[in-house]
Amino acid sequence: MAEIVNRVANSKLKTIDLEDFYPEGKRVIFDIKPWLFQELILKEKDFRAAMDAYDWGTLKDTYIALTCSSDAIIPSWAYLLIATKAAPYAKKIIVGDLKMLETTIFQEIIHQFSLEDYRDTPVIIKGCSNKPIPESAYTQLIEKLWPLVNSLSFGEACSTVPLFKKKKS
Repeated sequence: MAEIVNRVANSKLKTIDLEDFYPEGKRVIFDIKPWLFQELILKEKDFRAAMDAYDWGTLKDTYIALTCSSDAIIPSWAYLLIATKAAPYAKKIIVGDLKMLETTIFQEIIHQFSLEDYRDTPVIIKGCSNKPIPESAYTQLIEKLWPLVNSLSFGEACSTVPLFKKKKS
């Protein structure tokens, strides 16, 4: 009987699983609506008092999405003021929702991603993650990889969707 050979394990094929780069840390929606007069109007003196009374230490090692869930018009300086209080504790602060927060986190991860190990090789970008990887993270990764790699696929080694293959010169 012939020996079973794992051709995938023996190939130059490299797999990137964005889930491996998912940073630990709690994600928090920080809604300023309760700090508004009648949940609609920002009164600077009251707003600053609410900020001074808040225990910013509860945000240690968190990723924060600042938002206001009411239809109030919030001046930009309000979010900036919150950021100055939260920055010593938070890992990341954005104005937006959790989806935008994850997108921003992964923009930074992919920007710092080292590509040299993938030059002139076939690459699979692994899908099916258990963590909330934003769709845009995959497209940003492809943007960085396609000029360097021989080919790009999406999925698992046993079942991939071909995305790109460099033309032979």
